[in-house]
Amino acid sequence: MTNTFRAALYIDGEWREGGDGGTFAVVDPADGSTIADFPIATSADCLAAVEAAAAAQEGWAATPPRVRSELLRAAYDLLTEEVELFAEIMVRENGKSWSDAMGEANYAKEFFRWFAEEAVRIPGDYRLSPAGDKRIVVDRQPIGVSLLITPWNFPAAMATRKLAPALAAGCAVILKPARETPLTAAYMVEVLERVGVPRGVVGLVTPVPTGPLVAEMLAHPAVRKLSFTGSTEVGRELLHACADTVVSASMELGGNAPVIVLPGADLDTTVPEALLAKMRNGGSACTAANRFYVHSSLHEEFVRRMAEALSSVSVGSGLDRLNQLGALVSVRERDKVAALVDSAVSEGATVVTGGHSSETGAFYDATLLTGVRHGSEINATEIFGPVTAVVAYDEVDDAIRMANDTEFGLMAYVFGEEREAMAVARRLESGMVAVNRGVVSDPAAPFGGVKQSGLGREGASEGILEFLEEKYIALTA
Repeated sequence: MTNTFRAALYIDGEWREGGDGGTFAVVDPADGSTIADFPIATSADCLAAVEAAAAAQEGWAATPPRVRSELLRAAYDLLTEEVELFAEIMVRENGKSWSDAMGEANYAKEFFRWFAEEAVRIPGDYRLSPAGDKRIVVDRQPIGVSLLITPWNFPAAMATRKLAPALAAGCAVILKPARETPLTAAYMVEVLERVGVPRGVVGLVTPVPTGPLVAEMLAHPAVRKLSFTGSTEVGRELLHACADTVVSASMELGGNAPVIVLPGADLDTTVPEALLAKMRNGGSACTAANRFYVHSSLHEEFVRRMAEALSSVSVGSGLDRLNQLGALVSVRERDKVAALVDSAVSEGATVVTGGHSSETGAFYDATLLTGVRHGSEINATEIFGPVTAVVAYDEVDDAIRMANDTEFGLMAYVFGEEREAMAVARRLESGMVAVNRGVVSDPAAPFGGVKQSGLGREGASEGILEFLEEKYIALTA
């Protein structure tokens, strides 16, 4: 295993390993050891990154789409060659299992391949006006310098899902990763440097304190785009900051994904797919199944099968590739999950299996709760951990009402006979719905939510449009 990782800011084509801001520790949550000391970006560092991106913007926007495409494809190829290193970095700083890290590494690199192809297919329009007096030309041009803010739970995929379309569109970028997982970000930026992305086009900063320095960057006149993945609470604050200079904002925010198991569901399909929906990334996903609404006719058998599956999950360090469930990103996050379980029990829920924290490391057992009440704390909160909380229901209309009873609308799951499941899916207030399957994410699909789960879409052909602006040019007919 690798013992050292690059821990440095990247500004104007140069790696900066230290400065006036000091450092913060990057911790392996499996054992609490410090694996790197990462430099803190000061106000001067952040503004230098913005200035470098601003200086590079015009040249990068003028770069032929095919050149941008080939650079992104080269990044995909390099990440493919080094996919185990890519996964190992995530295991070390994030704590996830080896299988989850490899799954993310392979998913993340696909965004470079997908947007390498989209870079050469940016659409426009040319048509005669209805009055016949002019030709209407609609061009799409890079929006400009873009600030990309990513979370700790998917440190690779959330970054490439922003980096790839922004670079494909012709935007210079500054990446601000979560403080828990900066090493993955530094590795990806290094890959872009190695394949030849020009100086200043990509920057990497880790400011502390985060809020005021991000606000400073957003206030800079060169910054025209914010793409943020994180909590709804922080997203609201960032939208306020964007308002002052009318910065375009894309937001992928929190979720509270319901799972509706209909009376006609086939449990041979439902249980394994529900496990994927719940346990992918140890439950630390905005798309993770969070609230299980199971019809009373299937409740007992569903609980029995889920308990059997969850009780067999092996828990431990992701460096042991046989472990199925790794650590949460920190002891603090582990304790949040434990507190939610304790709260549910105090409100009348029953722990069927699991329910224990580790004595060392940030591990929490795969857990199943029954007797959960709709509207209880665990039902209304994004758990972000390996806890399955089941609510029994009798009427499908009640299940739909409970599923929609939230400010969030990112992801939902429906299991049942396909025709009925599709009818239910159309009634759910969610940007994405999985029918009889546990995973929907795909670079070719538009990812995003409704209500307070976000603005805009990532991935697919829509993803690149978030980093482009339309310009109308009128010509004499």
